[in-house]
Amino acid sequence: MFENKEKTDISKLGEFGLIDHLTSKFEIKQASTKLGIGDDAALISGNDELQVISTDLYIENVHFDIMYSPLKHIGYKSITASISDICAMNAKASQVLVSIAMSSRYTLEAIEEVYSGIKAACDNYNIDLIGGDTSSSTTGLLISITVIGSSNEDQIVKRSGAKEGDLLCVSGDLGGAYMGLQMLEREKQVFLDQKEMQPNLEGKDYIIGRQLRPEARVDIVEMFDELKITPTSLIDISDGLSSEVFHLCKQSNVGMKIYEDKLPIDQQTYDTAIEFNVPPTTAAMNGGEDYELLFTLPQSDYDKIKNSLDVTVIGYCTAPHEGKELITKSGNVVPLEAQGWENFKTNS
Repeated sequence: MFENKEKTDISKLGEFGLIDHLTSKFEIKQASTKLGIGDDAALISGNDELQVISTDLYIENVHFDIMYSPLKHIGYKSITASISDICAMNAKASQVLVSIAMSSRYTLEAIEEVYSGIKAACDNYNIDLIGGDTSSSTTGLLISITVIGSSNEDQIVKRSGAKEGDLLCVSGDLGGAYMGLQMLEREKQVFLDQKEMQPNLEGKDYIIGRQLRPEARVDIVEMFDELKITPTSLIDISDGLSSEVFHLCKQSNVGMKIYEDKLPIDQQTYDTAIEFNVPPTTAAMNGGEDYELLFTLPQSDYDKIKNSLDVTVIGYCTAPHEGKELITKSGNVVPLEAQGWENFKTNS
């Protein structure tokens, strides 16, 4: 079925291109499968509600670096990131399965520390650990998370419902996790070059926390319920705002206009970006792992969210032929590029 005589570099497809390529020939066979591959989570019909299921891998030296990521934070973040996928369907997480593979350099005490972070996240989000698997690894630490949630069918929100004229909104602020990563990588390099030097992270608590110990926006999903809001489309920001905008546009068949001066950027993120000679807008648009929620709303719902301190309207949906554009502070129109984080890279 997957016969391909040519040798193709996987990096040319990217993460989502690879998923599309490998799964394009699979068909849904079960009536209980209401939504398969292509959104933040799959949907399976239950008795009164839909089950919402998502799975993720977290791999040492791909998704985390133990030189600056405390093991407890690695465990916590792996759960948080997976719960964010459930939030991105406007659903509530309830159970999680955790599988872990580790090399011989990891002691029992080290793995206990990872699980202490997993437990802290389970306690914080009120979810149950119900199973998993363990194995040895030849390359380091690998964590696989499968999270299960549920929601009424009429409250489920997919990526595919945005309409022309809808408002584009985002929770929280953007770019902090990316700039936190830049700080950590810089201090790591300083340490490797000069072992006697101690990391200097003073005054960077917020962005470091955004990278090492993010939180899933369960509170935004609760806000939707309290305000009687059902977004027309929804996605979480794990790979960068630009990339997520492309996903919404593709699935909903719309264009987008985003206003640079509306992008929510924390002052510490802004200042650190300037320090690193990174345009703050670039950090906000292309930095990943913010785990904020990006969603669209009918204009009629604007009054419900206009006074929220944690939701910002950053643009609106247009006709698909108008494309995806950033309106700069000076009024120039710049085509958006999906330059978010990719799993598959080459050195070429």
